[in-house]
Amino acid sequence: MPDQWPLRDLIEFGALPEAVPSARLHVRLVLAEWGHTGLSEQAELVVSELMTNALAASRSLECVTPVRLWMLSDRAQVMILVWDANPYLPRRIDANDLAESGRGLRLVDTIAAQWEAYTTPQVGGKIVCAVIDAKPPQRRDEQLMSFASRTPAIAKGASGHALHRGRGWADRHGL
Repeated sequence: MPDQWPLRDLIEFGALPEAVPSARLHVRLVLAEWGHTGLSEQAELVVSELMTNALAASRSLECVTPVRLWMLSDRAQVMILVWDANPYLPRRIDANDLAESGRGLRLVDTIAAQWEAYTTPQVGGKIVCAVIDAKPPQRRDEQLMSFASRTPAIAKGASGHALHRGRGWADRHGL
């Protein structure tokens, strides 16, 4: 059976503030190489939020560890996976308009067609992954509204086909 995610990329970042802009640039360059430049802005925003959360989670540990970023594509959509060694799953908080943080997962929720977070018992830590697709915005917005009304926030996309394929990929690679 052919692999369902034929385009793949992996990069590891130190838990440093410079990792976020470096990850954004890396995403932009990889998507250009894959011919997905139309998804670059969305993917960069999602990566910024996931990397920021992962770096904070990593720095909160006694022993600071690197953060890993995978990108997978089946040529119609891009899956972004971010791993950090902290096993605590992210949670959405209701941030008011004056709060300086707390809106990141809401942004991911809005941009990504699907997303989820799960622990990785074999290697420790967790993965947060998001799928971005190239569907026309109006159609995608309708699907997001329908999808959001059917699923809990933290496991958004757990029943989504692309996330199941991505989790299958992660399981095969020991994550």
